[in-house]
Amino acid sequence: MTLVQLEYVVAVDTYRSFVGAAEKCFVTQPTLSMQIQKLEEMLNVKLFDRSKQPVVPTEIGSQIIEQARIILQESQKIKEIIDSQQQEIVGEIRIGIIPTVAPYLLPQVIAAMMDKYPDLNLKIWEYTTEDIIHHLKTGILDCGILATPLGDPAMSEIPLYYENFVTYISKNSRLFKKKAIDADDLEDENIWLLNEGHCMRSQVLNICRSTKDNRIQGLTYNTGSVETLIRMVDRNDGATLLPELALAELSVKQLTKVRSFKSPEPVREISLVTHKNFIKKRMLNALKEQILAVIPKAMKQRKKKDVIGI
Repeated sequence: MTLVQLEYVVAVDTYRSFVGAAEKCFVTQPTLSMQIQKLEEMLNVKLFDRSKQPVVPTEIGSQIIEQARIILQESQKIKEIIDSQQQEIVGEIRIGIIPTVAPYLLPQVIAAMMDKYPDLNLKIWEYTTEDIIHHLKTGILDCGILATPLGDPAMSEIPLYYENFVTYISKNSRLFKKKAIDADDLEDENIWLLNEGHCMRSQVLNICRSTKDNRIQGLTYNTGSVETLIRMVDRNDGATLLPELALAELSVKQLTKVRSFKSPEPVREISLVTHKNFIKKRMLNALKEQILAVIPKAMKQRKKKDVIGI
C-alpha cells in the first residue's frame, strides 16, 4: 500500500470519476485505474462500484476511503513541520467564501496577502455554505470564510468578526421616516431576499420571522447578489437587509436609505472554518491576521449583539 494509491482512491471518491480524478492527479486514466486495482487486489475488496455513473464507493470502500483521508492528512504534517522550522509562508491554500462576504472583504485581503507572501499560491472560489462544507470534507478546499455557528462536529471554527445587519428601505416606505428599525416593523414590508441556499437568506428570515418576501404581483425574482437586492429596492420599492461591510459600496444618496436596528442589533458571525484535521496552520494564521487587519475594531467584539443563526 502506498500514499500514491491512497491519493488516487481519495481523488476518485472526491470527483466520482476515474477520468476526472486522473486529470486532477496529473496522470493518465489507465495509470490511476491500475494503481487502484492493485490496491483492491492487495486488500481483497472492491473500493468502488464501477457499474454506476457517477462512480460511488462500496460500503467497505467508504470506510477505507475515510481512513485514507486521515492517513494522507497525517502524512502531510511532515512537510508542515519542515515549513514551520523554515519560518516561511509558502505553498498553496484553497479558500471558499460565501458571495455575501467576498466582494466586501477579499479585495483588500488578497492584495495584502500577495504583497506580504509572494511565494503563497491563493486559490479562491465563491460557493454557498453547503458547498463549502462539502468541499472541506472532501479535501477540495482547505478553509472557508462563512457565517457561523455551523453546529458540525467535523468542522473547526475560528470567529473573526461580528457584522451588523442593517435595513435598506425605499424612500416610499412607511418606515423611511424612522431613525431605527425594530424587527417587528418589517412584518408588513415587502422584503427582497437572496435565493434559497444562501445562508444570509436564512438569517434575514430569522430576523424578520413572519415577513413577506419578494411579493410584487406577477414577479418572482431569484438572485444571489446583494447588489441586485439594492437595485430592486431602488427601482421597485420595498426593503432588504444588508451586511454592514456592504455600506462602503453605497453612494451618498443610497446611504440615506439605510436604517440600523434597535439594540441589541442582529449580527452575523463570520469565521474561518476548516476540517478538524486541517494542518496548514501557518497559512491559516497568516490569512486570519490579514483579515483582522482590515476589519474595524468595533466589529471584532460580540458584546451587546444578537448573533443570528443560519
